Amino acid sequence: MAVVQMVGTLFSAGHQDAPRPLDALAVLLLLAGPAGLAFRRRAPHVMLPVALLATGTYLALGYAWGPIVLSLALAIVLTAAAGLRWQAWTGAGIAAAAVVAGTAMTGDDSWPVRASAGVAWAAILVLIGQGFRRRSERLAEYRRRHEEAQKAERDEYRLTLARDIHDVVAHSLSMINVQASVALHVGADDPEKLRPALEAIKAASKESLTEVRQLLGVLREDVPLAPAARPTLARIPELVKNAELGGLRVTLRDDSDHQIIGPAQQEAAYRIIQEALTNVGRHSGAQSAVVHVAQAAGLLTVTVDDDGGGMRGALPGNGLTGMRERAVALGGTLAVHELEPGLRIEATLPTEPQGNLP
Repeated sequence: MAVVQMVGTLFSAGHQDAPRPLDALAVLLLLAGPAGLAFRRRAPHVMLPVALLATGTYLALGYAWGPIVLSLALAIVLTAAAGLRWQAWTGAGIAAAAVVAGTAMTGDDSWPVRASAGVAWAAILVLIGQGFRRRSERLAEYRRRHEEAQKAERDEYRLTLARDIHDVVAHSLSMINVQASVALHVGADDPEKLRPALEAIKAASKESLTEVRQLLGVLREDVPLAPAARPTLARIPELVKNAELGGLRVTLRDDSDHQIIGPAQQEAAYRIIQEALTNVGRHSGAQSAVVHVAQAAGLLTVTVDDDGGGMRGALPGNGLTGMRERAVALGGTLAVHELEPGLRIEATLPTEPQGNLP
């Protein structure tokens, strides 16, 4: 802007007879307006007063007409864009009043037209600046929402990993602990019973290691978030068998059609049953449990009953919280009911038609 004003004024001064020749003060005034624009970020309220003072003094002293008003016009736009709306309108009003007074003093018959054009341009400059301001606010709001969406996605990512790690590790270690206890108990009296317990420990540890490797791969971003092989309803009998190896009598009733239930719903149902049976074996002291999987009216209902001691006033732990989060994430619900004796875990999940699966 300083270069434009200096070069443009020197060029125009050579083609007009100005009352006062350009001197050091004129150069200072030509540079003052652009210098004020340099404060647009640190102190935007400085721009317009400096530009008004420099431009008004330059024209009042009778120097050659030129692009001196460009810095004033840009100062009005940038002041409005900085959110200083009243200062921008005040400065534009002062500039418009000066234009009206100056054109009226010329005595030209067309001065009202030129004065109106000057007033209109002053208003347009403020409106342009406000348009830039609104655009920057919309961009800032978009960035804020985008950052919030990214944060929510990261939080959900971590929550999903935490649930998976808890379900895999807690279930496998619980089963290994139970089977190791069985092996220690029967090893001295009946060595033949050691083999099933050790086989169960081997199978559980192998499966746990496989799933933990997949989850660690996710943390390293080597593999997708979802494991390659999602657990399905068809694997629930494995959970029942593992629980029975720990001494729990489990009855399974599966009345669902696996073909029309989405993979996400099947995985959630599997994990809920897995965690429920793990809790029954570790905390309840139950002798038996009943697992019922039913499907009706577009809903998949999973119920796990046991004859143990119930919650006994204990607060929900990570396992129960994770089961509820899995159900809610799919638009379902999870409820805990005290029985006499025992506890009921009941999860309801909306099914997904086969044709709508991704």
